Amino acid sequence: MTDARADLPAGERKVTLYRNGSVYTAADPFATAMLVDGDTVAWVGSEQAATSIADASMEVIDLHGALVAPGFVDSHVHLTETGIALDALQLGGVRSAAGILDAVAAAVAGSDADATVLGHGWDESRWDDQALPGREELERASGGRRVYLSRVDAHSALVSSSLAEAAGLAGLDGFSSGGQVKRHAHTSARLAARQLPDSVLRSYQGRALAESAANGYVAVAEMAAPHIGSTTDLRIAAGWNSQDPSAKHVPEVLPYWGQLAGSADDARSILDGLGASVRGLAGDLNIDGSIGSRTAALREDYSDAPGERGRLYLSVDEAAAHLAACSVLGIQAGFHIIGDAGLDAALDALDRAAAEVGEQRVRAAGHRFEHVEMADADAIGRLAKYSVTVSMQPVFDAAWGGPGHLYQERLGHRERAMNAFASFYAAGVPICFGSDSPVTPLNPWASVRACLEHSNPDQRISARAAFLGHTRAGWRAAKYSNPMAGQLVPGAPASFAVWEVEELMVQVADGRVQSWSTDPRARTPLLPALDTGSDPVCLLTVRDGRELFTNGSLRS
Repeated sequence: MTDARADLPAGERKVTLYRNGSVYTAADPFATAMLVDGDTVAWVGSEQAATSIADASMEVIDLHGALVAPGFVDSHVHLTETGIALDALQLGGVRSAAGILDAVAAAVAGSDADATVLGHGWDESRWDDQALPGREELERASGGRRVYLSRVDAHSALVSSSLAEAAGLAGLDGFSSGGQVKRHAHTSARLAARQLPDSVLRSYQGRALAESAANGYVAVAEMAAPHIGSTTDLRIAAGWNSQDPSAKHVPEVLPYWGQLAGSADDARSILDGLGASVRGLAGDLNIDGSIGSRTAALREDYSDAPGERGRLYLSVDEAAAHLAACSVLGIQAGFHIIGDAGLDAALDALDRAAAEVGEQRVRAAGHRFEHVEMADADAIGRLAKYSVTVSMQPVFDAAWGGPGHLYQERLGHRERAMNAFASFYAAGVPICFGSDSPVTPLNPWASVRACLEHSNPDQRISARAAFLGHTRAGWRAAKYSNPMAGQLVPGAPASFAVWEVEELMVQVADGRVQSWSTDPRARTPLLPALDTGSDPVCLLTVRDGRELFTNGSLRS
């Protein structure tokens, strides 16, 4: 065996040997040890070989049976929104309008009289009485302070009278007599509630990145857009990648900016004016809204609201011009798409863009669509034709799919065909996974489990496929420059997480083949069992050889 460090000057880089565990790697399905040299995986192999490698010049970490696996990539997050949600009123457990008002009243007691009351996570679909509090009720509960409480899907909010007045919401599309605001009124309310100093924005983002690292993420795709935050917010997010080396290390930020471009010159001008490098004009450039807020664009009425079908936020012509412009520049374009009518518009836009600039240019740009929850076989085939990557959120199905839950309430029989993971894979559509945090939590193993346990058994995929969608596929979806990112093989970036696990196994969607899950002859790398009632515990997160998070137990 060759010494992986033989050609390096002594003491130039930190060398660490992780041993006595399990390593998830295609190089050796039975690997128990891994050597990291600086920012690179230098070797993976057996415990016997690790004994021969170990010497006094390196740090040796005993894994005590823990699992080393490629770090997760969250393919769709909102950093500032996540940080705010983590520190704001937690409304996920509230079950009534009265509960909302009580939470607001409790929050203002003893707090800064000028501060806006921020909260997140209410979901009236879980309430027995789905009536929402009005603006004046929120005003009274807050003692006259501005209130902004985002719905769990972040596509609508409850606002107080004072915030509505300050943001000039009256008369805007989506403003009504009640406390809930949608569409343009919601955008204006959110931006008014987000008038925060740079230091506060950075603090919120740092909170979100720390939470990501503590859950095994080594990278997050930041889906910034003008209707969510300012270019200052974007620049702060992108700036985490070039921070002072002496500062605390965080997951890599893969930033996108969802602003509409009408031509290649327009797209170039937008990019030049951002003051930050982005991976594309994609992400939350909204074609439509959400199922929960009934703003997703549907072909047929909402089952629980006859006459309502949502609406398109962009026309086919606008979307086509954007796709064509980005294709000419060779950069990623993309949209937030939930409803089937929204997807119809995006697919028609792809056809028009291809007719204008050529199908090959459209395919080569590597465009990405976010969410794509309602896709039939024809739509999936058209996505495959243009090599569009679909960025999905598995926990959406876990939270709202299945009999008796939100999607069935809003969509009836259409719910069963949503979030078609297996169908996308079968058609060869590249897919990657994320949380859309703060919409769902930064919990990657819950997301992997949601793929295994889809409410429609026909759309379930194996843990291995789900894990790849949360790791290597995330790097590929962002057109990352290093093709080895997302795997633990010699020469790959040393970006990984260490997990305390109860059991390792192969888990597939079809229970009939579980019998070979622990058979060594399968030569399949093993992943944590996700049916034990508890998720793996993150012990350590490392990006490019630098520790982002540790709970200290590995070195105790």
